[in-house]
Amino acid sequence: MPKITIKHQRTADDYAQIQVMNEINLPLICHVAIDGHKIRFQLKPYQASKWYKATDKRFNYEHFSVWCDYLSLHPEYQKIK
Repeated sequence: MPKITIKHQRTADDYAQIQVMNEINLPLICHVAIDGHKIRFQLKPYQASKWYKATDKRFNYEHFSVWCDYLSLHPEYQKIK
């Protein structure tokens, strides 16, 4: 499993947010999911993702699901930015 850091916070209008940080020198493929909505993206080495916001104010950090793996193991995702 690659080393990542996950940050949680609330927006000014009280929606939960999440950000994923790549802590290694290899690109990663990741997804953030909440309430059935999955967003897939690539993370460059030592870079952070943009903030992803929940769809409802009732959600909190426990409702998010994060998955990351080495991009080299998943060539089908090479074109996803």
